[in-house]
Amino acid sequence: YQKPVRAIAPHNLLALLRGSKEGVLKLLLAFEEDEILDYLLSSQLRSRQTEVKDFYAAFVKDGFNRLMKASLTSEVIAERKSWADEASIQTFAENLRNLLLSAPAGMKPTLGVAPGFRTGCKVAAISGTGQYLEYEAIYTHSGMGKRLDAATVIARMVKSHGIALIAVGNGTASRETEAFIAEVLATIENPPVKVTVNESGASIYSASEVAIAEFPNLDVTVRGAISIARRLQDPLAELVKLDPKSIGVGQYQHDVDLKRLKQRLDESVESCVNYVVVDLNTASKELL
Repeated sequence: YQKPVRAIAPHNLLALLRGSKEGVLKLLLAFEEDEILDYLLSSQLRSRQTEVKDFYAAFVKDGFNRLMKASLTSEVIAERKSWADEASIQTFAENLRNLLLSAPAGMKPTLGVAPGFRTGCKVAAISGTGQYLEYEAIYTHSGMGKRLDAATVIARMVKSHGIALIAVGNGTASRETEAFIAEVLATIENPPVKVTVNESGASIYSASEVAIAEFPNLDVTVRGAISIARRLQDPLAELVKLDPKSIGVGQYQHDVDLKRLKQRLDESVESCVNYVVVDLNTASKELL
């Protein structure tokens, strides 16, 4: 694979550099060495004596091959790496901003569903202000008997809590779980609205100190379902509790300058919060 330095895309360069660093591939900067040597020789050799010219020519060639060539190559790659970092970080920041500023569904009673096959689906009901109400584990993919039991549980929770929204995480078994929820909602009068929610970073939040402080007596899986529900109600208020890098806003996050990335992503979060403004009566400590 080869590409002109000026034409290579930021993510391509970061991928090639990672491959080179891990020893999977060899990365070389190809250029017209003879052209550079001819320039060096013509600009540096002043003597007309053949022996002196030959001596200095050998001198210049040796210096170029041993020192200058490696130095120039490293300098060009470092310059392009810095450029790729900046372009990628800008993309990450824009992706994060778009995610944080996703339209909120509103503060309505919501059912958060974390899909799963073997371990079942985790279902958490929260109030219109995001307060935890109830949790159930349902098994929609473990035979017809358990599937009917799961349908009964969903219908009961929707009715007893006046659920207006259902947030289904987009992880493993998402499509199958969505289809099941749609079947249940078809049997309910005035059913709630079902929405697929990006659950990136939900598991990280579930095990974080923030989640433990908020729900010390709840299991990790329950916290995850609560987070999915809250992401539908108000994405910004829930996602600010996470380290921006945990949300998965782009490829090669670990290959760019991490200090610059953190600074830019933190600035994006602050910008979004200031753009939207917050309700002091319901805002979390992290949002404030």
